[in-house]
Amino acid sequence: MLNILRTQARRSLLRQVPGISSGQIKPRAEDGLSISKRFKSSQPVEDYVSFPSSGDENEGPVLLNSKEHAVGYLSKVLNARCYDAAIVTQLQDAKNLSMHLNNNVLLKREDTQPVFSFKIRGAYNKMAHLSKEELAKGVVACSAGNHAQGVALSAKMLQCRAVIVMPLATPSIKVNSVRIHGGPTVEVRLFGNNYDEAAAEAKRLQKEVDLAMIHPFDDPYVIAGQGTIGMEILKDCVSRPLDVIFVCCGGGGMLAGIAAYVKRVRPTTNVIGVEAE
Repeated sequence: MLNILRTQARRSLLRQVPGISSGQIKPRAEDGLSISKRFKSSQPVEDYVSFPSSGDENEGPVLLNSKEHAVGYLSKVLNARCYDAAIVTQLQDAKNLSMHLNNNVLLKREDTQPVFSFKIRGAYNKMAHLSKEELAKGVVACSAGNHAQGVALSAKMLQCRAVIVMPLATPSIKVNSVRIHGGPTVEVRLFGNNYDEAAAEAKRLQKEVDLAMIHPFDDPYVIAGQGTIGMEILKDCVSRPLDVIFVCCGGGGMLAGIAAYVKRVRPTTNVIGVEAE
């Protein structure tokens, strides 16, 4: 997923083609394109055209599907349904750090979220987009901490069953936090000696019990939910320069979401993932 986003960020200008109707893409005359590409009626309307990135006239426009390409995340982020559970966090001036580095440093205070991390954004957005039938069956997730708390609180707010699989070695304080955030509809299941074994159990429950999987990062709606962080940052920095956004990176969901939004809206801003050694 992250490789796709990096590739798309280097492409030429991507814009939504207006006038899509009757199963047809109709470019505007001023776009300099005289094509009309038909597609099956089942294809989503959220399609885009990328224009040639070089002087090669043989390189035709490429139809991009919003479900498969990074360009579709702009719409997904703008329409994310995470604010029933998450809050708009402060972009705080880090005065001492700015003075030490002789630069203007801002901190996005995701630690002030209801579950004390950004994970609530993606978890709730994913679960809010499930159908009534899927919510009635319930969800399953695997996490050793923050994502589990986000899923638990989301399940409580959406009034659905959630089974959260955590490794046996998970600290009791994290297990108790999940139970507190979730309430009676949330079951914490301790399984496996490590994350991989716990994840395998979650996948088994997904298949055998028919529960919807809420992945901590590898899901378009989770990525879009985390991408709202980038949207908020750009809103707060409309009238001031923004050279770089440094994003802590583990699985890559937050980095992917922020990069997908920022590089579409403010492409001159660099987005750099930072991961512990």
